[in-house]
Amino acid sequence: MLPYGRHSVTEDDVAAVVAALRSDWLTTGPQVDAFEADLAGWTGGVACAAVANGTAALHVAYAAAGIGPGDEVVVPPMTFAATASTAVALGARVVFADVEEETYTLDPAAVAAAVTSRTRVVSAVDYAGHPADHDALRGVLAGTGALLLADAAHSIGATYHGRPVGSLADLTTFSFFPTKNLTTAEGGAVAALDPALLARARRFRNHGLVRDRAEQRWPDEGGWHQEVHEFGLNYRLPDVLCALGRSQLRRLGDFLAARERLVRRYDEALADLPGVRRPGRRSWARPAWHLYPIRVLDGRRREVYDRMRAAGIGVQVNYIPAHWHPVFADLGYRRGSCPVAEGFYAEQLSLPLYPGLTEADQERVVDALGAALRASPARAAA
Repeated sequence: MLPYGRHSVTEDDVAAVVAALRSDWLTTGPQVDAFEADLAGWTGGVACAAVANGTAALHVAYAAAGIGPGDEVVVPPMTFAATASTAVALGARVVFADVEEETYTLDPAAVAAAVTSRTRVVSAVDYAGHPADHDALRGVLAGTGALLLADAAHSIGATYHGRPVGSLADLTTFSFFPTKNLTTAEGGAVAALDPALLARARRFRNHGLVRDRAEQRWPDEGGWHQEVHEFGLNYRLPDVLCALGRSQLRRLGDFLAARERLVRRYDEALADLPGVRRPGRRSWARPAWHLYPIRVLDGRRREVYDRMRAAGIGVQVNYIPAHWHPVFADLGYRRGSCPVAEGFYAEQLSLPLYPGLTEADQERVVDALGAALRASPARAAA
């Protein structure tokens, strides 16, 4: 089975991990600080806090923003459930706002209709690695007091009007899962423009511990003393995984270039193939291309998915609209509320895309897609 995503690990990565294993640090040590500094090189200098995974990054970011009961968080439905569920875990009410037709990122007009006096955060997902329209979203939020969060799980290394993802929103979250644009096996990070937000994020990821005597209520207990002023969790990313991340970051530019090259080849190969629509993009964006999401027209997505899987092509669907999950349905969210996202989901299919995908692999994908589309729907039904 040719997978839809695959990590790339070299001997340099292995050596970095082995060196960390042989050091005096396995959990929080010098590699964490160094990884965070390296990440800032991709965020335009915006400081970052490394965390255990992409879901933890969202939870940490919402906690840093002070999200709690009675607050509202606006989220697009075209995302993995964690963008919404981590806000609910803090007691917030999620408000789903539809996406744009071309990029499937959060629609500023839909956000304008969704924002209320209780809105604390608007979370814009950089779907497939294409940045959301952050300037337009900023305009919508002007004067509301709400923070803008970029869920950049797909888009590290992407740019918006020449500005790097990580520098565009008040808070930005990254994921380093193996299928993402770089990996720490499991891992994530939070970037914050405001140092106070970053400090809250770093405290929340470490149980809420306060070790600075100047901030403690009872600083004279002894050298061992530490305090918890607000609850947090253990969302630390270990030194050994940060060592892997640092090694991977050295190749991120190569990873992005390979993905861009593969996308161009897909664009050319599918330009005249009837029954599919290629992914859109805006002139102001240079996407990171985590996914290559096509639309399969004429109600044939399920059939094409099944045929390609049977042919050994690991296509995927990204994503079930978040508000369709039973956990949200049980809270009263209903289908039909975000028609653009729901229409896209009905046709969406992600083709294999990762730096190690060869031209021969890609030709195999294109041939299998063409064969699936040419097959008679009637025979497939039989």
